[in-house]
Amino acid sequence: MNFSNETKVKDIALSSPAARQILENAGVDFCCGGGKSVHEACLEANVPAEEILKRLHENNKGAGPEEIIWSSKPLAELTQHIRERHHRYVRETNARVRLLLEKVKIRHGENHREIAAIEGLFLEVSQEMIMHMQKEEQILFPYIDAIERSANGNGSLERPFFQTVQNPIHAMMKDHDSAGDLMKQIRKASSEYTAPADACTSYQALYQELREFEADLHQHVHLENNILFPRAVEMEAAVVQRG
Repeated sequence: MNFSNETKVKDIALSSPAARQILENAGVDFCCGGGKSVHEACLEANVPAEEILKRLHENNKGAGPEEIIWSSKPLAELTQHIRERHHRYVRETNARVRLLLEKVKIRHGENHREIAAIEGLFLEVSQEMIMHMQKEEQILFPYIDAIERSANGNGSLERPFFQTVQNPIHAMMKDHDSAGDLMKQIRKASSEYTAPADACTSYQALYQELREFEADLHQHVHLENNILFPRAVEMEAAVVQRG
């Protein structure tokens, strides 16, 4: 695939894991901001678009195994993967990061006031994510699985109380935007997850955990915004039209 300043960032993210890693390393938003052009996304991230395009062209090896799987595999497999991989990760990491935040705040909070701010932001994003995942697991994902069953001829699709899958998807994407914004604030408050000179091991571990949490969030949102949701909308429309 040939990339240019006008290429949508989500199309680059879908091309290969290597391309996503280039965007991730440069701080270019490919999940919530996936609909933006390379020029717009790089301008927002304050990185030269020419440099990103150069790296992408050098590493352009086509679609990787992940894209082949999730762009063509059953939606039920993808919703299961998101639950088991990303939802479980969020729940497990929340407790671990909260303990680290409390420990670091007690030891370093007086000299590093940003820790209290980061703690508040992380509590907010973690609470939002827990509620978000519950809505997906209890409402959205079961309906998407039902859409697919009906598309495969296994039963009729009953109209849900939210009328169309586009409505909860819209709500979930707004949640994604909010979580992404909170993580951007954490990244800024932590100076790009750079521990200060007097940081203890726990302090360094905290910033590493936060960096990994943000990276996982980006992959999580990418799978939903750029793959699962568009396919679900298209499949529901086909089922409804078929009657």
